[in-house]
Parts: sequence; C-alpha cells; structure tokens
Amino acid sequence: MVITLLLVMPASADDSESPLRFSRPPFEVLSPAQRTKVERSIQQGLEFLAGQQQPNGSFLSRDSGQPGITGLCVMASLSNGDTPGQGPDGERLSRAIDFVLSCQRDDGLLSFVEPERGHVHDGASHAVNYNNAIAGLMLGEAYGMCSDEQNTRIHKAMKSALAFMRKQQLKPKRQAKDRGGVRYKHQRLYVDADLSVTSWQIMFMRSALNAGFDVPKEYVDDAMTYVKSCYSDRWGSFVYGHSSFDGVPTRGTAGGGIVCLSLSGQHNSDMAQQTGRWILEQSFDRYNNGAGPYHYGAYYCSQAMFQLGGDDWEQFYPPFVDSLTRFQRNDGSWDIERNVNGDTFGNCYTTALCVLALTPPYQLLPIYQR
Repeated sequence: MVITLLLVMPASADDSESPLRFSRPPFEVLSPAQRTKVERSIQQGLEFLAGQQQPNGSFLSRDSGQPGITGLCVMASLSNGDTPGQGPDGERLSRAIDFVLSCQRDDGLLSFVEPERGHVHDGASHAVNYNNAIAGLMLGEAYGMCSDEQNTRIHKAMKSALAFMRKQQLKPKRQAKDRGGVRYKHQRLYVDADLSVTSWQIMFMRSALNAGFDVPKEYVDDAMTYVKSCYSDRWGSFVYGHSSFDGVPTRGTAGGGIVCLSLSGQHNSDMAQQTGRWILEQSFDRYNNGAGPYHYGAYYCSQAMFQLGGDDWEQFYPPFVDSLTRFQRNDGSWDIERNVNGDTFGNCYTTALCVLALTPPYQLLPIYQR
C-alpha cells in the first residue's frame, strides 16, 4: 500500500515566542562531576548492550518484544553518536537494523512473532503496536545514516509500517472518546486506546516526518485529539486512558503526553506546563517504585522535561541524573522493570531506556531535537 500525502505537524500559536527555552547549553545544568558520571554511565550501558547482541542481530529479550527492544537498543547507540556501518560499532548496528527489517510481515507489521488470534498479555498480540511503532521510530532515526541499499529497504519498510499503523488507528472504537488512539491488536476490556501505545505512534509519525516521509495531517490530528482527551484537570497531568482503572497519571503517561504535545508543535500549552509541574513533584529516588514503571517513566520524563526546557529542565535533570546513575549495576545494566507489564522484557529493555533517558542533551537523535 502506497501512502501519498503531505503535511506538516500542526504548530501552535503559543510556540511563536519560544523556539528553544534554554538560557545555557542543556548539559551545563550539571556540575563537572555529574557530567563525568553521566558520560561514564552511558558508556557502561552501551557496553552492556553490545555484549547482549545475538547472532541474528537482535538484542536479548523475549521474542514477543521484538523488534521493538532491538529498536530501542539501536537508538541508544545512535543517541551517543554511533553510526551504522561506520566505526567500531557500525557493523553491529547494521546487523541490528537488518534484523528489524527482517521482521516485517506482509501486512506491514514489524513483529518477530506472529500475533495470536486473541489477546495474550505476554504475547505478540499485546506488544504488536508497540513493536511496530518503536521499530518504525528507530528506522526513521537511522534513515539516511545507512548504506544506500539499506536506506532503500528502510524506506519501503517505513511506508508499509505507517500504513499498518493507520489501520490500527482507524479500527472501530466502542467509545467515541477512544477515537484516534491505539491500543492492542485485539479489543479488550471495552477500552480500545491508551496513551502509552498512542504516544509511540506519534513519535513514529514525527520521526517519519523528520526523515522526509509524507505523513497526512489527519493521522496526527486524530491521534492528538485522543492524547488531549487523556489530560485530567483533577490531576494536572495525563492519565493512561478512559476506563475507571486507567484514570490516574503515571510518570510514563505524564512524560508521554508532554512529548506528544511538543512533537505536534505545542510546547508551551497549559497542559504541558501543568504536567511538567506534576513531574517535578515525582521522585526517582525510590528505585523501581513510584508512579508507574520506573525505567519507562524515566525515559519519557527526561525527554518531556528537555522539551519544556528552561527552569523545568534545570530543576529536573541534575537530581534525576543522581538517582538514575546510582541504580546502575556494576555490569552497566539496570534491573528489569518491577511491573507486571514490563518484567518479561529483560535488562536490554531497561538499559536502553535509561541510556536514552540520559542522552537528550546530546541532541543527536532528531526525535529529541526541539
């Protein structure tokens, strides 16, 4: 299926006065000792990941988490300046990208495992839209860095993955307020969309747009309508979804909501500012504990606060760095996610997320750039 269209992500009037709200370079909010600590932590994390790469190019994880986990590991290296096909890590990254491309199915879905016919919590049916969007996001970030032959395959794969994503977005929703959002491959519990899954779809779209792909305005508008509907005035933050058990914020949904607003051009909206204040009230000192999955929340909150910039970034990043680096293991990894939704995916998953949480100030991944 060929996607033909054009458009840019919508801009918001509140952005006209603030192209980038940093009074000094983002890393200068750290002391020299903290800066050294961050750089060492990133290198140790990447060294751990390099040792976990499998013969087929993937990074160690449960099969149902592929190729999304491998996509996160590749992005962790790209965020540190590594380039596919170049330097000591280039061949390793090229093999990982080849693995991701090999996972694409006839319908455009990027999934190593054939999704089950019904919803299986630890199965590919649960992770399918995460895998497609995260792997597609990685391909968008890597596009143009690879060999001509690999870039050609990436281009074809991304167009098909975007088409698959749109079909998931257009599935009939049992509640009108879920329209525009995405959840699992199969309907479950009368909830057909959630902010966690939908955020990755928006990041995939933004990465594709950055890479020069045509992305229709309605894809973004539909998704953003859903995202904004997940903002709660009661909490001053974004919640997971519209069911009675999803109506509380987590660090992942808070950060994801801000990231979605920023990537659609709405950096300084009241929703983003209020949610930033909610994030500043959350501590990362209690490891693998707190509001939602720890490492997943660390990834999204760091990216979100970088997008807000200014005082929000200065208040967030230094204590965040102290917390996150303190919990890194001697082998360079971080513990598995202590949460029913994340514990099956292993240390490559959490370590890649933590490296990505430390690297937004490098500004090397286009998706991080403000």
